[in-house]
Amino acid sequence: MELRYEADDGETFYEAYLGDALEMDEVIADGEIDLVVTSPPYNIGKEYEEVMALEDYLDFTRRWMGLAERTLAADGSFWLNVGFRKESDGRQYVPWEYDIYPIVRDELDVSLVQQVVWHYKAGVNCRNRFSPKKETWLYCVADLDDYTFNLDEVRVPAKYPNQKKDGELKVNPNGKNPGDVWDIPKVTSGTDRASPERTDHPAQYPEAVIERIVEASSDPGDVVLDPFLGSGTTMKVARDLGRSCIGFERDEEYVDDIVRGRVFDDYEPPADDDAQMSLDELT
Repeated sequence: MELRYEADDGETFYEAYLGDALEMDEVIADGEIDLVVTSPPYNIGKEYEEVMALEDYLDFTRRWMGLAERTLAADGSFWLNVGFRKESDGRQYVPWEYDIYPIVRDELDVSLVQQVVWHYKAGVNCRNRFSPKKETWLYCVADLDDYTFNLDEVRVPAKYPNQKKDGELKVNPNGKNPGDVWDIPKVTSGTDRASPERTDHPAQYPEAVIERIVEASSDPGDVVLDPFLGSGTTMKVARDLGRSCIGFERDEEYVDDIVRGRVFDDYEPPADDDAQMSLDELT
């Protein structure tokens, strides 16, 4: 476990560790985290992962989620992005939430608030089944009676903003609840079609998704955790929205070539005696 990059402006801090999510308890105290936001490897053979047997993957999931759950504050929230896995015949695609939710329900001290669907247009095109155009977020909290949910921060424009009933405005002037299906474009690649925020990471999710989660489920100054930092989207969004962030990533190339550039190279702490920044040079 190596603290690769860190920044601190006296009010918020950012720590990017080169290491495994299973080692997070070495540097994070119980109850320190206000919001966990992450997308673990899907165990489908991406370049950054080794495919495990199903039971081994679920045991890995059980272990890292247990560690992350212990870091949550009493009113903390836990957002987990899950996709699909293939059955052994390679033809059947099973949503990971079917396997992971029993762990959440039976083994962790968190409660599921709801399933949120992230819908996008780009994706795999299929001939023998409907083309998958969505991923799922499992939205959980430590305490169903006490958790942060800032609806006014994430309202979206109403379709009929001036609609009235009996002479009174019928809709909230700040917009409507975005609902549990989010139509947000995927981060695309390719000549003349790549998203402006695109990096070299093969499984990058869009900043707009994380912005909505961070704004809804945390307050400025809170601490966000991403156990699978990847391209650094969670940490960049947390920084831009005035939250602190701790992240872990096993791939040295992602940390040094992508996260550093997105989060730390252009970081400008305020002119204050307490502000400091350090970038550990490669050894």
